Amino acid sequence: MSIWPTFVVGPVRNGEVETRMPSLLLGSVRPAARRCAVVVAVVGLTLAASGCGSGASPDFGAGASVDSTKAAGPTKTSYPLTIENCGREVTFEKPPERVLIMNGASVGEVQAYVLLGLQDHVLANAQRVTVSDDPGMVDEVAKLPTGGTTWNKSFDVPAEKVLDLKPDLVVSTWSGGFNAASGFATRDQLAKAGINSYVNPVDCAYGATNPSAADQAAYDRQSIASTYDFIEETGVIFDVQHKAADVVAGLKKRVSAVSDRVAGADRPKVLLAFPGMASMSANSLPAVFSGGVYDDIIEKAGGENSFPSDTPDPDLTSTLSAETLASAEVDVLVIGLTYPSEEAKAEQLADQLFKKYPQWKASQTRTYTYLSDGAFIGPANVYAVEKIADAAHPQ
Repeated sequence: MSIWPTFVVGPVRNGEVETRMPSLLLGSVRPAARRCAVVVAVVGLTLAASGCGSGASPDFGAGASVDSTKAAGPTKTSYPLTIENCGREVTFEKPPERVLIMNGASVGEVQAYVLLGLQDHVLANAQRVTVSDDPGMVDEVAKLPTGGTTWNKSFDVPAEKVLDLKPDLVVSTWSGGFNAASGFATRDQLAKAGINSYVNPVDCAYGATNPSAADQAAYDRQSIASTYDFIEETGVIFDVQHKAADVVAGLKKRVSAVSDRVAGADRPKVLLAFPGMASMSANSLPAVFSGGVYDDIIEKAGGENSFPSDTPDPDLTSTLSAETLASAEVDVLVIGLTYPSEEAKAEQLADQLFKKYPQWKASQTRTYTYLSDGAFIGPANVYAVEKIADAAHPQ
């Protein structure tokens, strides 16, 4: 098992240096300071694609739903395809064949590629998945080539290695993945080498020096739907729109099934806590996440975050006091797993918090569940919704 360093120093934003945790080298998350950003809309997206289709998409996965309110997308991509990504125009002459997926403290991008069946297009993947709420995902990602990638001091693929690999597309989970000050190849540098670059649209503002208002709004509105947007746009880029529609329809159906089941029920207070990320807290408390996709997951599961926020709250963990945590309303405890070894200790981790905070209602009823990558933006969000709902609203 790899050792998981605590923080990665990121670019300066709003006058402050940001820090990032590398992807659970192993289970990977979109950690805090971002921490875990992802957003709902593919902002300002322009697709130069032709052809339209209609009709419902088939189900995907164990119980999924078609969103009949969303217009059907193109059924075939017409190349050259030009899209707008973080304020830049990116043109694809054909579907990318040699894709490098940067780490970026995320696993959502590589998991989307797996669900879309794009493994043969991956030249090198730096996103690590060693614990997942999605059965089989660890094994599927492990099959992908790494291209012999070694991380730099920012725990990602250094510029020289990216250029040596000669990919035709580099995918980053955030704009900071193309920051020269952190040792990465810039988007301009890649373009000069004939290499396209792409940032998950929800995180265009994250790591950007001067993000546009639209990109910042997308980051602030992050939700489960952010993953749908990434999957759908990736489907257009690779001309696999039908597969993307099926995947998204399946994910939506599973979330909708849960939302329908818990509709009208009382909404218990849910605390999402990662004991393995205590190093993020000045008070050695578990990392506690709020706002953005976290609140969206909990709300769709029929609960309410114990620390709700209208927008992502990257400072919650670093500023949370022991007294504030002790006085929080906690009806359901959700233990976040950071390492594979923690899966067998989930009950023990919950017990430790129950004993430390016996005043929580969850401690008195022993109501808890556990998640790993499902807590952070990516396809595994649907598993998080289902698991939290089962704990908060047992059938």
